[in-house]
Amino acid sequence: MTVLTTTRADVEDFLYAEADLLDAWRYDDWLALFEPGARFEIPATDWTGTSPHASGSFVCDDWDLLRARVKRLKSRKAHAENPPSRTHRMISNVRLREHDEPGLLRVTAAFIVHRARDGEFDAYVGRYDHLLVPGDGGLRFRLRRSILGHEHLPAGARLSFIL
Repeated sequence: MTVLTTTRADVEDFLYAEADLLDAWRYDDWLALFEPGARFEIPATDWTGTSPHASGSFVCDDWDLLRARVKRLKSRKAHAENPPSRTHRMISNVRLREHDEPGLLRVTAAFIVHRARDGEFDAYVGRYDHLLVPGDGGLRFRLRRSILGHEHLPAGARLSFIL
């Protein structure tokens, strides 16, 4: 049995590479960062840390919905992202946290996603709370959660892109 040691630098490199993929709209490569069966969540701005089903969410995708989201974003059917938004992501304060389940890494980080679309420029600020699985092929998401720091989103705001 091989013992894998993951450092904060490894996790930072993983998150920075993911940010580059998203900014370049390379969604197939982004999806490859997930293990089969993974989840993708963006809870509502009033989320209390309980189930996203109980408190509401902007995105609560299981594996099948995540794959469908990627397929739609790559097609012309994603009208809100045709042509695609221009985004720029900044990630900081990356921390590895304890997790009860052996072999899982809980990772938290702060993010700012700048988005330019239709002559508007918006900043989405929040924190990531991910579960990562280290393996011989590198890190993979089991859960990718983006928690917005906003009290509310302004009227007309769209989360038609990946946070």
